[in-house]
Amino acid sequence: MRAYNSEQMTAFDKTRPVPGTRRGYVLALLLACSLVTHPSGQNVPLSRVVAIGDVHGDFDSFAAILKTAGLIDASSNWSGGNATLVQVGDSTDRGAKVRQVLDLLMALEEQAKAAGGRVAVLLGNHEVLNLIGDVSYVTPEIYATFADDQSEQRRLAAYDAYVKLWAERGGQLRQVSRTYQPVLKSVWMDAHPLGFVEYREAFGPQGRYGRWLRNKPAVLRVGDTVFMHAGINPDKAPRSLEDINKQVAGEIKRFDDLRARMIDRKMVLPFFTLREVLDTAQVEVGTSTSAANSTSADSGGLDALSISDPLGLRALLGINSWALVSSDGPLWFRGFATWSPEVGAVQSKKLLERYNVAHFVVGHTIVASGHITPRFSAGVFLIDTGMLASYAPRGVASALEIADGRFSAIYASERIPLLESGPRR
Repeated sequence: MRAYNSEQMTAFDKTRPVPGTRRGYVLALLLACSLVTHPSGQNVPLSRVVAIGDVHGDFDSFAAILKTAGLIDASSNWSGGNATLVQVGDSTDRGAKVRQVLDLLMALEEQAKAAGGRVAVLLGNHEVLNLIGDVSYVTPEIYATFADDQSEQRRLAAYDAYVKLWAERGGQLRQVSRTYQPVLKSVWMDAHPLGFVEYREAFGPQGRYGRWLRNKPAVLRVGDTVFMHAGINPDKAPRSLEDINKQVAGEIKRFDDLRARMIDRKMVLPFFTLREVLDTAQVEVGTSTSAANSTSADSGGLDALSISDPLGLRALLGINSWALVSSDGPLWFRGFATWSPEVGAVQSKKLLERYNVAHFVVGHTIVASGHITPRFSAGVFLIDTGMLASYAPRGVASALEIADGRFSAIYASERIPLLESGPRR
């Protein structure tokens, strides 16, 4: 007899029929069997699943493909019933309507839940970049959507705080870089357009989008299919999929904690970017190390490293090796898209067997053909077809539908079968 976890048994118990009603018992058993536990411990209905790749702020194309897929109505409200929508990350950056995309996903998440469906939003590399303050891909048009009638006042206050901070600490910073020496007010304003301060706050640990995104997983399993943003390097594959989620969540928290220490000690300001935070950490570690070396000489050989970094900021300086930003990390790895057919057949098989699944569905790398592409005997589906036209002129909006073991690609004017029946696991 199949073993059920406690949550599945709870679902079964809630529908348990009066003893002796055979038909009710069978229906209840079928309901319990229709649930699968994904890495975060929640149950995902095994009904129709629709996966959508990178959106990058293209609200109009995103809404259009959701309507074509039958998941929202003309008013952009959930109409997908008990279907599951999986958005595999990179809803942010580049396109001007990032805020509208996030607001839509947040609204649909609640509406779908009420209807017996699910909206699962995964973390992509661009969400994480915004959470840790790398705003390299945020445009003035995006910032403008966060501005209001108080934005100019907030920006002036931010500039005053910046001037005060670097008047006190700028001498140290100049030892490392001239990038953040006090600059002309006009130059600073150009680098911090209206809406910048509000944007950084919104993606902070307590911000509307930052708080919401920090609770999202990097990987999700539904049935025999794994959804994630980029991929898994077989040479660094963890024991379980849940280990990926734990590592990503742990590194985000680690960054937040270190940044909070710096803010508390008035080393940086809340709206500072990742680059400014790292530059300041470099100065602080370098200055502390110099002082520690001097102390060590005076104290008869005391280990300088034990006192040279009291806030633990040295960890920040190694952030390029973290899974959050490493090219080999689950939010960045491109092997699924770049492997040759021969290499990919071997490597994907290793991963499928390791996690006992049949398929990976990923975004991150735009498919040159502009079509959802199965690779390695449908072990991998590439679904980033370049939705944002200004970034990928030949791209199109698309969705991958999985229903009754059949995989289909949905486009604006057509539906193309990709796999009639996947392998059973």
